Amino acid sequence: MSPSPIGVAVAGLGFGEAVHLPALATNPAFQTVALWHPRRERLDQACEAHGLKGTDDWDALLADPAVDAVIIATPPAPRFDLAERALKAGKHLLLEKPVALCADQAQELQRLAISRQLSVAVDYEYRAVPLFMQAQRLLTAGAIGEPWLVKLDWLMSSRADARRGWNWYSQKDAGGGVIGALGTHAFDMLGWLIGPVGAVQSLNSVSIAERPHPEGGMAKVDAEDVSMLQTSLHWQGETTATIPAQIALSSVARNGRGCWLEIYGSEGSLVLGSANQKDYVHGFALWHARTGEAPRSLQPDDDLAFSTTWSDGRIAPVARIQSWWAESILKGTPMVPGLHEAVASRKACDQASA
Repeated sequence: MSPSPIGVAVAGLGFGEAVHLPALATNPAFQTVALWHPRRERLDQACEAHGLKGTDDWDALLADPAVDAVIIATPPAPRFDLAERALKAGKHLLLEKPVALCADQAQELQRLAISRQLSVAVDYEYRAVPLFMQAQRLLTAGAIGEPWLVKLDWLMSSRADARRGWNWYSQKDAGGGVIGALGTHAFDMLGWLIGPVGAVQSLNSVSIAERPHPEGGMAKVDAEDVSMLQTSLHWQGETTATIPAQIALSSVARNGRGCWLEIYGSEGSLVLGSANQKDYVHGFALWHARTGEAPRSLQPDDDLAFSTTWSDGRIAPVARIQSWWAESILKGTPMVPGLHEAVASRKACDQASA
């Protein structure tokens, strides 16, 4: 007899509605049972569109016996409070990132999850993208030998238009800025592919100092939109080594080149990149070169490919993260990526933001 589906509520109706809801619908281990949003009008609109019940009362959501688990896809600022209360109510969680505004908060969530034996997934989607998984497999197999240098350029133009409105992304104390948006992924990605992140040095700037306020006039922006970072990565291969890494992040790079990761080693190199700024699955390519050879374009191994894809490339890796989360809940096994990984990334982001 198969277990009953895990009842999941989705909190947040941006990424939550566009990506998490269709991903959940593909997995028979889950049943979406409720939505939560603080604005009733927006909530009612989504509930009608998806045929789901909803509430703007967080305590009422947590008290619902049909809710076994919650996906929290809100803006960063309220995440810690919502997650803390959900863990205390005994709910499994899937958190968008950054999971909290500082490492101390992330560690408190980790403590609560461990003490209550709850599974907490963190949506580090790049770990679920086939070509990134292929790169990790190659590095582990020694395809480039010992890494000597890592360079990541993540140059996006999503906020290059100064007419784009002021919101939480413009506010440092609300979790806005390019470090929270891209840095949290970058540090997790490098920690996963190479090894733990060491001390971080940063040079941050705000290129667009004011943006139109939704209620009229201009509002000050204090969240960085450019960050130049240097750190070291502790390689955990057959030999241990400290690898220098340089990271350039921008959300205001007009005609930016997208996301490009270069790893140079003792026996070759890997380049993984995409100029597609709209989709972090469609458009990525991977090249491997051994010493003295021309780079070869690689495809992911068959076992890493997605069984289903969507026109919105975000859905497939999120569905894969959700499937790992379901297995963790049902089998009681550790969730990766989870709060251990989130704490490490948040510590690096805290250094980068200081």
